[in-house]
Amino acid sequence: MMLGLLLARAGVHVTVLEKHADFLRDFRGDTVHASTVRLIDELGLGDGFRKLPQSRLSSVALPVPGAGLVTVGDFASLKPPYNYIAMMPQWDFLNFLATEAEREPTFTLLLEHEATSLMFDGGRVAGVRYRTSDGIEGALHAELVVGTDGRHSVLRRGAGLQPKEYPVPFDAWWFRLPRHASEKGAVAGIVPAFRDREALISLFRDDYYQMAYLGPKGMDTQIRAEGVERFRERIAGLRPDLADRVDSIRSVDDLHWLDVRLDRLKRWYIDGLLCIGDAAHAMSPAGGVGINLAIQDAVAAAARLAPALLQGRVRMKDLAAVQRRRTMPTVVVQSIQRIMHQTVFIPLFAGTRAGVPPLLLFVVRHIPPARRLLPRMIAFGPRPEHAPDFARRVPSEARAGVRRHKGGNH
Repeated sequence: MMLGLLLARAGVHVTVLEKHADFLRDFRGDTVHASTVRLIDELGLGDGFRKLPQSRLSSVALPVPGAGLVTVGDFASLKPPYNYIAMMPQWDFLNFLATEAEREPTFTLLLEHEATSLMFDGGRVAGVRYRTSDGIEGALHAELVVGTDGRHSVLRRGAGLQPKEYPVPFDAWWFRLPRHASEKGAVAGIVPAFRDREALISLFRDDYYQMAYLGPKGMDTQIRAEGVERFRERIAGLRPDLADRVDSIRSVDDLHWLDVRLDRLKRWYIDGLLCIGDAAHAMSPAGGVGINLAIQDAVAAAARLAPALLQGRVRMKDLAAVQRRRTMPTVVVQSIQRIMHQTVFIPLFAGTRAGVPPLLLFVVRHIPPARRLLPRMIAFGPRPEHAPDFARRVPSEARAGVRRHKGGNH
C-alpha cells in the first residue's frame, strides 16, 4: 500500500490487488515505528495519522526476577517528535494509506482480487492473473509486478525464487482477553511475561488485550489436544493478574496459530518482478519490526523505480539496486533476531533460563552508549529511508476522490 501511494504520487499508474473485501483482519502486527511516523510526516500526512486511534509506546521493559522491570529501550531519549512507537490496529493504518493513495488519479485499489499466478512474455514477467471473490478470473498486464504477498508468497513461488530458511525455536498463538474499563489509558510499554518453557506478550486495544502465547515450535497439535482448560491454566500462570478473564477463551478454536518463519531470498527479483517485505525476507516477531522494515523496502523501491517506470522500462539493474540498498538492514535485523532466538528463546524453551540474558542486563544498566543506541535501533532500525522528493506534500485539509472497486472483471 505504501509503495502504491508513493508511485502514484510520482505519476506512475499503479494497481494494488487485495484478496479480501476489507482490511479487518485481527492478530496482525500493530507497531508503527518512529521511522515510519517520520515518513508519514514527510508525506504531509502527519495530522491525519495522529487523529487515528492509537496509543504511544514510550519504552520497552523486561521482567527480571528480583529486580522488577528493567527498561531496555527508553524512547524518551530520542529527539521529539519521533520519540515513541505508535500502537494502532493495522486495519486503521491500511485504511488510512488506502484513502490517501486513492486521492491520486493514477492509483487503483482492487478489493476481492487475489493474485494467483504470474504471466510471462518471452521469459520476462508481464503481469499477474487474478481471481475475484465471485470466481471470475482475469489478467492484469504490467511493466513491473511487485510481490508483497507475504511469507507464503504465491508470486515468489511462481518465479522459482527459493528463500534460505533459518531455524526458529517458537511459534505464537494469538487470542483476545477482555480489558476492563478501569484498565484503559495510555500504554507505557510492552512487558512480556516469561515462565519455564513459555512466554506471553500483550498488546493493548480499546476494550481488549491482543495476546500472543509463545511456545516451542511444533507444539500446536499438543496444545489443541490438551484442550482449552489447560491453555487457560497456562495463561493464568503467566499472568495471574488476568486470571479472572481467561474463561473468555471459549475453545482452542479461538487460538490463531502463527507458524513463525525467518528466511531471506538470495535474490529478490527476476526480470519484471521484485519481491519486498515478507515476500523477500520473512521476519520473526521478535522485536516487532517486520512492518516497518517492509515499509522501508517500499520507500527504497519507489525512489529507485519511479523514474524507470515513468520512462516505460524497468531494467534488471534497477531491481538489483533496490535489493542492494535493502540487504544490509535486512541482514542486520535478522541477525539480531537470530541472536535473540539463541540467547532468550532457546534457553527459555529448553528450560535452562526463563528471562533476559545477564549480559544484556549488564549492558543496558552500565554502558551509556548502549542505552542510547538500543532505543534508536528499535525505533528507527538500520538505514531508515526518507520520502523521495516527488512524494512529499504540504499538509492540506480534506481532499476528495477515491476509487475502490470490488469484484467484477477489470
